[in-house]
Amino acid sequence: MTIIRDTNTPRGDFVFYSDRVIRLLVEEGLNYLPVVPKEVTTPMGATFQGVAFEGRICGVSIMRAGESMEQGLRDVCTSVRIGKVLIQRDERTAQPKLYYSKLPKDIADRWVLLLDPMLATGGSAIKCIEVLLEAGVKEECILFVNLICAPEGALMMLEKFSKLQIITAEIDEGIDEQKFILPGLGDFGDRYFGTED
Repeated sequence: MTIIRDTNTPRGDFVFYSDRVIRLLVEEGLNYLPVVPKEVTTPMGATFQGVAFEGRICGVSIMRAGESMEQGLRDVCTSVRIGKVLIQRDERTAQPKLYYSKLPKDIADRWVLLLDPMLATGGSAIKCIEVLLEAGVKEECILFVNLICAPEGALMMLEKFSKLQIITAEIDEGIDEQKFILPGLGDFGDRYFGTED
C-alpha cells in the first residue's frame, strides 16, 4: 500500500501493485461466501472431506475506478459475470445520481462483489447498493470490496446497511473539507488509467 500511496510512484508500478492488492482483497472476499461439505476422491484413491461454494457470484463495478478491480475478480473466478453502474455526484444537489446500470438478469440469485477502490463519504456506494436492492439482491449477499475506506463512509454504509460486509485493505484517518480521503492516494481512477492532468 505504501508504493501505491507514494505520489512519486510511476504509473506502471501503481497499476502493478494495485492489481496485487486487489487480487488479495478479492481472494479474501471469497472467504466470506457460504460453503457446503463436499467429498472428493484424491489421486491416491482416498476420500477427502472438503467444501464447495454454495451459490453463484457476480461482480458489479462502480464506474470508472471500480473497473480497475474487474481483472482481479476474473483472475480468480473465470467466466464471472460483471455488471456496471455509473453514479456521479449532481453538482446542484451534491447528491449521488444514477446515470447507468447494466446488471446480470439473474443478479437477485447471486452473491455480489461490489467493486470500488476508494470509499470517501459513501454516497456513490450507498446509491449503488440501493440499485442492487431494487434489482432483488439481498443485503446480506453484498460484499463491498475496496482498497481504502474513510471511516465516515464506512460508518455511513454500515448504519444504512447493517448486513453489508466490507472487505478493505486499509481504513484511513478521514476526509478533508473537499471530501477527499486523507492521507489517501489521490484520484485512483486517474492514476490507474493514466488520465491525470
